[in-house]
Amino acid sequence: MAENATLSDFEDDGSQNVMVTAYRHDAHKLNGESHRNAPETLDGVSVNQTVPLGADADASALSRPSGDPKKTVDNHETHYRLSLLTGESTYDPDVFARSVLSEAISGLLIGSDPHAMHRTWLASDVASGFNESVYHPYTSLKYHTLLVAALLDNYRDGHAFEDLLLIVDSPREIETLRTIYTGDRFSLRIDTEADGNPWARLGSRPWRSWASTWTRLTAHPLDTAHNEYDRILDANLRRIWSWSTALQYIEDFEQWGMSP
Repeated sequence: MAENATLSDFEDDGSQNVMVTAYRHDAHKLNGESHRNAPETLDGVSVNQTVPLGADADASALSRPSGDPKKTVDNHETHYRLSLLTGESTYDPDVFARSVLSEAISGLLIGSDPHAMHRTWLASDVASGFNESVYHPYTSLKYHTLLVAALLDNYRDGHAFEDLLLIVDSPREIETLRTIYTGDRFSLRIDTEADGNPWARLGSRPWRSWASTWTRLTAHPLDTAHNEYDRILDANLRRIWSWSTALQYIEDFEQWGMSP
């Protein structure tokens, strides 16, 4: 499908819900395949299709620089993510064994209900193990996909990028299709109405702006005045510019903090 695919392309085709396309558009990365060699179907469903309304390109711009990509980390040429927290590969032979991985990938992609797929991606540990580009190994395929879906759902409602806000919600609160992170202490979504919650505008155009957006929140969900753990997390989130990297860092940091 053409890179400038519109909603009408999907509506005329009628093969699948347009939001389902967002959750399946990078299936080839989960299977270690290049975009050029990506198959059009997996277990009988359409995958690796172009996401309409430019949502994929905009989400990519939030996490990766424009132009020809260049290798940034020597000796790392796979879609297994490097952890910004530890500096090590997230590859785990038990988690990523082909039999286990195949089942997990099917769970992420083989569905027809975008609401259920959204929750599956939010909760997925396997999706967290992959980067969105081998040239940018600290990025996260999980959070890139959730960003694509959140942008697309907003664009479908007629909102432009400059209308969008990063909004802090209550812990484990999920706004279907628009929540991009959920945890035990707060959730984050992209939407146009904050409903009294802390918020910050994304800006006039998509670019690697996480640090400045996080800094501009009208109130912060971390107790930096009394909690050293929160001060460390907050300080690092003010240094990370890539959106998918930052969201994955929050997940990794929170899991690290809960470890014995």
